[in-house]
Amino acid sequence: MVLKVTVKGAWRAARTLRFLVLVSLCAFISVCRASSSQEEDSAMENIVTEKKAEESHRQDSADLLIFITLLTLTILTIWLFKHRRFRFLHETGLAMIYGVIVGVILRYAIHVPRDVGKASMNCFVNASPATLLVNISGKFYEYTLKGEIGANEVNDVQDNEMLRKVTFDPEVFFNILLPPIIFHAGYSLKRRHFFRNMGSILAYAFLGTVISCFVIGLLMYGCVTLMKQVGQLGGDFFFTDCLFFGAIVSATDPVTVLAIFNELQVDVDLYALLFGESVLNDAVAVVLSSSIVAYQPQGNNSHTFEVMAMLKSFGIFLGVFSGSFALGVATGIVTALVTKFTKLRDFPLLETALFFLMSWSTFLLAEACGFTGVVAVLFCGITQAHYTFNNLSPESQKRTKQLFELLNFLAENFIFSYMGLTLFTFQNHIFNPMFIVGAFLAVFVGRAANIYPLSFLLNLGRRNKIRSNFQHMMMFAGLRGAMTFALSIRDTATYARQMMFSTTLLVVFFTVWICGGGTTQMLSCQRIRVGVDSDQDNSVSITDGSERRSTKQESAWLFRIWYNFDHNYLKPILTHSGPPLTATLPPCCGPLARFLTSPQAFENECQLKDDDSDLILTDGDINLSYGDITVSTDATGAHTSSGPGFGAAATSDDLDRELTYGDHELVMRGTRLVLPMDDSEPPFSDPPQLLRM
Repeated sequence: MVLKVTVKGAWRAARTLRFLVLVSLCAFISVCRASSSQEEDSAMENIVTEKKAEESHRQDSADLLIFITLLTLTILTIWLFKHRRFRFLHETGLAMIYGVIVGVILRYAIHVPRDVGKASMNCFVNASPATLLVNISGKFYEYTLKGEIGANEVNDVQDNEMLRKVTFDPEVFFNILLPPIIFHAGYSLKRRHFFRNMGSILAYAFLGTVISCFVIGLLMYGCVTLMKQVGQLGGDFFFTDCLFFGAIVSATDPVTVLAIFNELQVDVDLYALLFGESVLNDAVAVVLSSSIVAYQPQGNNSHTFEVMAMLKSFGIFLGVFSGSFALGVATGIVTALVTKFTKLRDFPLLETALFFLMSWSTFLLAEACGFTGVVAVLFCGITQAHYTFNNLSPESQKRTKQLFELLNFLAENFIFSYMGLTLFTFQNHIFNPMFIVGAFLAVFVGRAANIYPLSFLLNLGRRNKIRSNFQHMMMFAGLRGAMTFALSIRDTATYARQMMFSTTLLVVFFTVWICGGGTTQMLSCQRIRVGVDSDQDNSVSITDGSERRSTKQESAWLFRIWYNFDHNYLKPILTHSGPPLTATLPPCCGPLARFLTSPQAFENECQLKDDDSDLILTDGDINLSYGDITVSTDATGAHTSSGPGFGAAATSDDLDRELTYGDHELVMRGTRLVLPMDDSEPPFSDPPQLLRM
């Protein structure tokens, strides 16, 4: 009996154990299956993600290929135009035309739909976050803000993915494309002609830009008020918005006109006035627009007029401009000192790389410090050309010139191609006929208010007058370009800014195609002479049928003081050029002078080694005096020395001839540069020609 019970108990225990094993086995299998299912799902998700990343990479490559193709077509067409001597259309206009064609194709012929089938249309938050973290089944996904979509555009979001892909972040223009353009403008500046007309250039660039801004702003405010009364305004548009529009369209970019001027060798004074104004007024327009944005009166209404707020904005304008100017000059001086007191010139590749990085970092440093990178990099370029260029090895000098010339060409044509593209690819265009007509009228009236009154006032103090045909040409050549576009596309979040951007595009197209294309005809109509050699004396004016040579240019006294200080002290300290400091500083500063003067300057003490002599000098015989020693140098480099007394007969009247081209005398503290005068020189062998059509 006991045996039976024991057997039955063992049997029951075995069955229970077997059941438990089966249950455990089933549980293990189910867990393995679940884990395998999760791994399969995860693997499938990874495969999908990799496919999407690969598709996005291919799409980005196709987008960049579009712009490379545009630039390639532009270059080939430029060659064809130059080969055929066709001047009706500049390369920037060509780039815009190609951009428009590609924009039409992308808009209406190619559609790449977006995967937004599972998009959630409802999410209750009080503000639009810049970054959004979404929890989906325990996994967090990060999304970034691309911009606001209108209620009537929700169903069109998936219409064309490529249109969004070819729309660049506006910061790309400011941080990557604009710096080489602005730096090249300063680095390639013809300083001799610039400083000869410095007073007029500063007047046009500063006073003229402010006048143009307020004239355009007032006229546009009247236009906006009229639009509001007739029901043509679909959103808020305040007076500060009108002033902002006036500031951005006051930035001129006559690249088309200047290219034709350079090719035809137009009068160098006219070229200098236009080029100098466009270089500086871009910087002024940037600072002016940022000051208008910073206008913030007290109270709830941020668009009312308040004197203190206006004065604060004016203070911001002065502070930002002066700070940017100082930062750009300081960076250029640091680069000059580094290249002077190191032996980087023995390694041209490292020297060029340092020059490039220091120049580009000026823009980013200014923006990071709250200043304006455009102003900083412009004056950095001018400083680099004036000082650092003299310290570079010949190979680096050639490399830097060619490098920034290439970057300027590619960046400028890329921007103009993108302008044509955005006419059809930008998603938030607002074209209002009344606003467009008002903008065109305001732009031309603002330009006229800039040129004609200031020219009249400047002619009161100029001996070399700005003639009426020059004024008409400057009025006609007020093209808008890359800077206007970059300022307008930087902020398109509001109704007013979107309308400004769309109108700005049309203004740029019209001025580049019509005004730029009509430059040759305008030169002929105004009978402006061409074929002028910039190295000859161009200060010949016609009075009663006879030629009269002007012996003194505007602001000569101011520039004379500056050049005296620069040539005798700054150039020897910052470069290997100029006279040794031992010849210009007092004897008590002898040890300091010997320390700061480079060995190259001592080696060339009997020669004029000033690579920037194009600032005021021309080729020919030069007499250089250090104390009691006079050194005569001709264009071939031969030199002779003489005792005291040479050139002592120079009078104060000779200083008035300082800034003319072929015959002038420079007198400086400690250094005397004398160029022989010959009043009986024959007239030009090749008189300037008037353009014949």
